[in-house]
Amino acid sequence: MTIAPPENPTQLRPAPLRIGGIEVDVPVILAPMAGVTNMAFRRLCREYGAGLYVTEMITTRALVERNAVTMKLIEHHPSETPRSIQLYGVDPHYTAEAARIIAGEGHADHIDLNFGCPVPKVTRKGGGSALPWKLDLFRDIVGGAVDAAGDVPVTVKMRKGIDDDHLTYLDAGRIAEEVGAAAVTLHARTLQESYSGVADWSAIAALKEHVTSIPVLGNGDIWSADDAVRMMTETGADGVVVGRGCLGRPWLFGELARAFGGEAPEVDATLAFVADAFRRHAELLVEFYDDEGRGCRDIRKHAAWYFKGYPVGGEMRGAFAKVDSLAEIDDLIAQLDLDEPFPGDAVGGPRGRAGHPRRPVLPQGWLASRALDDAQTADLQEAELDTSGG
Repeated sequence: MTIAPPENPTQLRPAPLRIGGIEVDVPVILAPMAGVTNMAFRRLCREYGAGLYVTEMITTRALVERNAVTMKLIEHHPSETPRSIQLYGVDPHYTAEAARIIAGEGHADHIDLNFGCPVPKVTRKGGGSALPWKLDLFRDIVGGAVDAAGDVPVTVKMRKGIDDDHLTYLDAGRIAEEVGAAAVTLHARTLQESYSGVADWSAIAALKEHVTSIPVLGNGDIWSADDAVRMMTETGADGVVVGRGCLGRPWLFGELARAFGGEAPEVDATLAFVADAFRRHAELLVEFYDDEGRGCRDIRKHAAWYFKGYPVGGEMRGAFAKVDSLAEIDDLIAQLDLDEPFPGDAVGGPRGRAGHPRRPVLPQGWLASRALDDAQTADLQEAELDTSGG
């Protein structure tokens, strides 16, 4: 059950992706997305395709303190294998302890570390994509996590840097490789760019030339299987990480599987197919939360993504964005013209918020030195959020 695009993408048959002891036949990873890549969405993506599917961001301190919301977010369905968790942390101690818990208690088979978040509430305290500027801190966090995780491989996801005058990705890639990371992922934008403009895939190629002993994965502007094949061909990347491109299109992972020589059945993505996928997503959310009302409130934000490009009017889209029950979803679907065909290019291209470049929000004096001072160390403690998934 995967989409049949208007034109078949060029096929590429890369080697399996090896991350430590994990082998992924199709070199595709679902990027962590706050409020999106929970168990329900990961299960849905797996039903259509293949790859490695990562949880939404988990805060290290919240995990160490056994925050109830966090412990719920790290749960995996029995069908999920291998299991992958992304950690966000700014303190080497908390990050190491979180990695030790995950590995020692068998919560996951792979840990990813987030150094790519561009959200101002994170970066203003020195976290996320601001952190790799401080080289020793970055080294301590990654190295500590690798040591604490033991046989569970640890990878790093990062951006090019803070802005074009303060790039960090080559230094960070080298350090990650030196301290034992199993792979590095580059979102080919800076903090300043956030999600705006066009991803600079040439930076992925540069990182691949710079980091030679572990896989280098590319992220940014993969909206179709054609894009994924082109990224790997142009950059030499060992795999691709897909985020916003799968919003409302979980079957993109089937398209990607076929493009990389894997097996996935084709489908005709009529409006009937899309409506069924939306309904299935809602059903899985209800199961995940064990609460129909909460699951239906969660599916509301996905409605615009699912129905992008299809002849579903504004009033109907608004109704889908207010549903409170599965029965209400069924009633709305029954009002659609389910015979509407796949609309082609209208469903392609960017999804999710892009926004505009913005001045990086950083701690005072952050760019003056690659080392931390005492005031910045204190700021970082406040960057350790006590909840996860945002």
